[in-house]
Amino acid sequence: MELAIAAGIGFLLDQWIGDPEGWWHPIRAIGWLVGRMERLLRRVFPAGKAGELAAGGVLAVLVPVAAGGAAAAVLAVAGRIHPAARFLVMCVMDGQILAAKSLKTESAKVYDALKDKEAEKARQAVSRIVGRDTERLSEEGIIKAAVETVAENTSDGVIAPLFYLFLGGPVLGFAYKAVNTMDSMVGYKNETYLYFGRAAAKSDDFVNLVPARLAAFFLIGAAWLLPGFDGRGAWRIWCRDRHCHKSPNSAQGEAACAGALGIELAGPAWYFGVLHEKPVIGDRTRKAAAEDIVRVNRLMTAGSWMALAAGLVVFLAPALIDALQ
Repeated sequence: MELAIAAGIGFLLDQWIGDPEGWWHPIRAIGWLVGRMERLLRRVFPAGKAGELAAGGVLAVLVPVAAGGAAAAVLAVAGRIHPAARFLVMCVMDGQILAAKSLKTESAKVYDALKDKEAEKARQAVSRIVGRDTERLSEEGIIKAAVETVAENTSDGVIAPLFYLFLGGPVLGFAYKAVNTMDSMVGYKNETYLYFGRAAAKSDDFVNLVPARLAAFFLIGAAWLLPGFDGRGAWRIWCRDRHCHKSPNSAQGEAACAGALGIELAGPAWYFGVLHEKPVIGDRTRKAAAEDIVRVNRLMTAGSWMALAAGLVVFLAPALIDALQ
């Protein structure tokens, strides 16, 4: 029960405060650790396929263990002070692990720049939240990139963290974020990370298998409930296009959102100066518009609240029933 209540409070903290610019965030520490460990492991293990695979495997184990262990240590220290202090720290940690407010804030910067007809400013804003090259993006490309990021990160930034917070609190939550951060830093199929980043990428695929599909279901549910969205289209496109990505998870939320919005997402994109041919997701019933950034955030917010409600019911209902008996 404690984990569920803390997750709920953390969710509210994220919705209210988010991650203000200038505030220190533990994910930065995880990113620093990934960078330091990469440099160390590349020196320790021999160059070549076997050495890089082994080094990447060690990284994929040590970083999540370190992140989860650090969270456990902080909670243990807080618990020695007072149980209430431990619970308070747990709630704050949970809020830091979630990223709904950040997604809305950062994507809103893209929207605001587009509404002000400042394409270059919008391009710079979207470059902060996507992994692709943004120099060649048209206005519609900028919009689609922002929409895709919100759609995909509904799972990575909200639903998946909630899932692990309900299951194991900040310890499991930070372990998950460590896997997610590793994948974003080294999980690329390029010359540098093809072998070294493979374990991180596969780990990220594994830990997101269930949450990504839950996120898609909540997004589809939100599309049915909210006015102005196509719930039937969300379900149809998800059924058809949910595997239109090399990752088993990335297209899940994107397909649901593409169908709900009635636009086409994904397609060819540039990464590190190389054009990657990717299948499109959704049907081009109309051209993507800046308002779609606002609309996809409405879907993300509604789907997130639905996920929170579902988690609270699943994890609190049995305890409440036992208490009433």
